[in-house]
Order: sequence, then C-alpha cells, then structure tokens
Amino acid sequence: MIQLKSPREIETMARGGAILAETLEYLTGFVQPGISTGELDRLGDAFIRQKGGVPSFLGQYGFPRSLCISVNEEIVHGIPSEQRILKSGDLVKLDCGVIFEGMYTDSAISVPVGTLSPEVTRLSDVTRRALMAGLKAATPDNHVGDIGAAVQAVVETAGFNIVKELVGHGVGFAVHEEPQVPNHGKPKRGRKLEPGLVIAIEPMVNLGSPRTRTLPDKWTVVSADKSPSSHWEHTVAITPDGPRVLTTTAGVPSLV
Repeated sequence: MIQLKSPREIETMARGGAILAETLEYLTGFVQPGISTGELDRLGDAFIRQKGGVPSFLGQYGFPRSLCISVNEEIVHGIPSEQRILKSGDLVKLDCGVIFEGMYTDSAISVPVGTLSPEVTRLSDVTRRALMAGLKAATPDNHVGDIGAAVQAVVETAGFNIVKELVGHGVGFAVHEEPQVPNHGKPKRGRKLEPGLVIAIEPMVNLGSPRTRTLPDKWTVVSADKSPSSHWEHTVAITPDGPRVLTTTAGVPSLV
C-alpha cells in the first residue's frame, strides 16, 4: 500500500535527510587508503547518533551494521568489516539510512579512494548524472516509468549497463515502501506520481555486464563479471511545485 506524506511529515524527513547528508559528507573525509570499511561504519554510526538520528539499517532484516559499504564490483549491501581495507583506485559506495522522529530517509554516494581509472571515474559521473535526470523527472504530471526512462537514457547513451534486478522504492514510514522505482522504463507507464509521494531514486550501474549474484554472506550483491559498479541515491518528495530533494545538507528540501 502506498502511503502519502503530509507537508509536516515531509519537513521532518528533511531534517532527518540533512543529518544523513551531513553523515555522508563527514565520512567522505575519511575515505582514504588504509582505512577499513568497519571503521567507516563506526564513524558513521556515532555521527548519526550525535546529531539526534538513529541508523535505520542496523538490524533491518537482520543486517548487522549501520551502513552498507560496497567496494568496486560490490553493487549494494556490502557488510562493513575490519578486514576490508581500502586502497587507492577503489570506488566505495556509502549507502546509509536515518530515522529521525519516526521518519526514514535513504541516500547513497560513490566515493573514489585516491585516484580512479578514467573509465571508473566516468562510470561514477554518469551514474550521478542519471540520478539527477531521474530526480528532475519526479514531477506530479509524470509516472514512475518517466523516472526510469530518464535514468535509462543517460546510462545507455554513455554505454554502461543498468542493474535491472535492483530498484528504488518508496520511503518515509519505513525504510522500504511501495512503489518500486525501477531504473528503466517507458514514459507515462506505471504509477502516476502525486504530491505527498516520497521515493528513493537510486541508479545502480555496472561498467560491464548488468547481471548480478549474491555472495555467501547472503547480503552483498556483486556484478556477475566482477566489473566495477556505481551507486547514487537521494530521497525525493513529489510536491505541487516539483521534486524536492530531502537528503541535502541544507536541512530544507531543495527544488531540483
């Protein structure tokens, strides 16, 4: 069931989204060769709590840590570990959720460790541009399919592959809600967007094959051919005036 959010609930989400954005910005400063993904997780957990939020991923469906941290061919749901040490040339995806006054927000960024290869740099840049295209399509006169079509156009024009087995989602009263928001589609297809709908748009794009597999830990999803993957995500509210990104450091929803 799709649950629309009131203006007051959206404002609460914006405050939580600011904590989330500040957390990811804070962690970016620690992403460097020699740090473990486990340490990044501890830093993020402490920062969220210090700001008055609660990490929403911890314990969600049994997930053991506060952030999902995925490296290189790991697409999403990587489990932070003291044994996973970052090195120059890695692309690390920081995916995080925050609960603030009972409302959930969700966001992810791809961060270079040291110097990336030109092709992986381009992969991350294209994925971020695809996210922005999807956000701009999140208007009340559009449908879920318009978001997917906008993301797909950017990715495929650049020659990369969308991970179609994983999708964005509604968010707000829980970390995952209806509707699903695929990163591919056709305009004017699927659920019509309307004010009060809040969704997480999150392109996941592979340099190589779009196929995936899940590691034995039952969480980490990787590219089947071990090619690098990028992931960017924002929580966005549909408003009468257009899309408003809630996961920004401003603390106030920003119009795309």
